[in-house]
Amino acid sequence: MPNFHSGRDRASRPTRLPLRRRAVRRLLAVPALVLCGVLAAPAASAAPAPMTQGGPTPAAGTAGAHPAGHRAAELTKVPDFGANPGALSMYVHRPANLPANPPVVVALHGCTQNAQVYADNSGLPELAEREGFLLVLAETSTANNLTKCFNWFQATDNRRGQGEAASIRQMAAHAVSAYGADSSRVFVTGLSAGGAMTSVMLGAYPDVFSAGAVVAGLPYECTKDNSPYLCMNPGVDLSPEQWAERVRAANPSWNGPWPRVAIWHGEKDTTVAPRNADELRDQWTALHGLSQTPDRVGSIGPNSTRQEEYVGTDGKVAVEVDRVPGIGHGTPVDPGTGAEQCGSTGAPYFLASICSSHWIAKFFGLSGS
Repeated sequence: MPNFHSGRDRASRPTRLPLRRRAVRRLLAVPALVLCGVLAAPAASAAPAPMTQGGPTPAAGTAGAHPAGHRAAELTKVPDFGANPGALSMYVHRPANLPANPPVVVALHGCTQNAQVYADNSGLPELAEREGFLLVLAETSTANNLTKCFNWFQATDNRRGQGEAASIRQMAAHAVSAYGADSSRVFVTGLSAGGAMTSVMLGAYPDVFSAGAVVAGLPYECTKDNSPYLCMNPGVDLSPEQWAERVRAANPSWNGPWPRVAIWHGEKDTTVAPRNADELRDQWTALHGLSQTPDRVGSIGPNSTRQEEYVGTDGKVAVEVDRVPGIGHGTPVDPGTGAEQCGSTGAPYFLASICSSHWIAKFFGLSGS
């Protein structure tokens, strides 16, 4: 999942390394690529989808492909959104019917993907049109990480005010200032490495994001004292309070409310083990001062996804865990035009199952907004 040789030290080097140094970095990264290669499995099988260092590996000729009748999402690149220490790119999907003071959803793709592929297949632009929110997509590059993973495991990128985390936070700020968006309704979601980076953003910026949805991701600061690969599978078991303390340590002076968190995970994921859903639950229920026993358990969607809800003192669901049966590593989608359908399987690791984006928007409180 991670690429340990990110290709950049932002404190002292320009965004693009000299050719010779970039070549050395790529040679050093070969062992990590080989290690991740053993995770590969046929994308169409029921087995967990293959990943290269934290994100889906597109099959030849399929990345960005669109099935008949499925249109590419219209994205606008924002060339200057302010401070960008993480050297990321910002894209926006602005619905034609965007209301005044709209909510914002920031979306983070998986490795080897880009903003366009994530937009085209996740169903988020469809939801943005339907529910009236501004969609912001962050995009990383091979200059940051050989396989275009967000560097969720790297201290220079996963701390408040630093690297990629700071760039994503600036995108959220720009969305509020440039588009007149509602600063109290800014949300973040992502897949795999993007899911792990979602945990980073929620932990590092609880004052910016009111809620988030982690899809096939990991707890914040798992790599503080563990290998990223160990964090991915089999996962790291800490007590709820130990996990919570890692978030508190990121913002020692923060005494405001913690973001609400939805956790989505395929029950057959062997790339990022399902244990991570439990550890994420432990981290965020402890931060909210809640028990790790759900207040409500039910099923949703056409595949009876198990939904566990943990209710806060205000009566709202503070933490939600959605365990998707029958799928491995990827974003659950349910192509179609029904009220609870969205997304496309036109690229690898968008798995026909349940429209997770619909339920995530509902968790964010965006349905009917």
